[in-house]
Amino acid sequence: MKRKATSLDIAHLAGVSQATVSRALSGSTLVSEETRRRIQAAADQLNYTVDKNASSLRRMYSGTLALLFFEDPTADESHINPFFLSMLGSITRACARQGYDLLISFQQFSRDWHADFADSKKADGIILLGYGDYLAYRDKLEKLVAQGTHFVRWGAVLPDQPGVSIGCDNFRGGQAVAEHLLERGRRRIAFLGDATSHYPEFFERYRGYVDALQRAGLPAEASLQVNAESTEQSGYEAMRTLISRNTPYDAVFAASDLIAIGALHALGDHGLQVPQDVALAGFDDIATASFVNPPLTTVQQDTKRAGEVLVDSLLSQIRGEPVESAVLPVKLMVRRSSSC
Repeated sequence: MKRKATSLDIAHLAGVSQATVSRALSGSTLVSEETRRRIQAAADQLNYTVDKNASSLRRMYSGTLALLFFEDPTADESHINPFFLSMLGSITRACARQGYDLLISFQQFSRDWHADFADSKKADGIILLGYGDYLAYRDKLEKLVAQGTHFVRWGAVLPDQPGVSIGCDNFRGGQAVAEHLLERGRRRIAFLGDATSHYPEFFERYRGYVDALQRAGLPAEASLQVNAESTEQSGYEAMRTLISRNTPYDAVFAASDLIAIGALHALGDHGLQVPQDVALAGFDDIATASFVNPPLTTVQQDTKRAGEVLVDSLLSQIRGEPVESAVLPVKLMVRRSSSC
């Protein structure tokens, strides 16, 4: 019976040392790209496969990354924003390309997940998606940093924040929506979403909206802002609150697509047509946004690129390389909900 090829066989065929083979197959940056290709070609020729268990034991790595989803702050404590689900495919593919398994876990914010994953050694690093109230969440991020846990999160990129964050340009996205609505002749634009530091992504979108209004010589009126969480029900209730104030408005910018979809139903229930009576825009470009009636104008976040950057940033940390937070660009998707 033909024996299984070893790293020593690859080293002999590629004309390098066994240590170089090990470094190349583990993704070390110490190996040149030309040498890495030669080693990979030799491995392919010998039908060599990495014994992940043995390799992990030698390196004290699990060969696994953990993706932790967190509940959004809903009444039943079981809601996951579909925007995060849209990232799942790209994160999974990015892990596979790097030779890592992905452990996916749904976490309740109240649990001590920050201690559980650091102590159990289930994964070499953690990707965090969703967090609710950032000010409450920040304390657990600080504990992860203190424990030396490798982690990266999707969220607003803030000064002096714990750890590494990857996020979209929320400020520019908010600007783009407001500028678009102003170009359509709308002058009284409402904002639905929590505009405080508890929800920094929404707050940055609000700040971008305010900036566009001010540059157009228009005030940001407190009566045109209503707090809302990222659910259809919250958007529905926020829209009803705005309607009940009897404050004139001709457009609504919702801080997420879920809020916008809820607002769309509330406007319909009150006999208001979109966009004829009220222009409407959201943020995220979830799959449902293009299928509601009318299709929703929104800000698209590049979830494919986001997943890749999250995985690459986490693996760089694991390898001991310097990593910085990053802001990814956004794109305005104009549909019928804002254009007559």
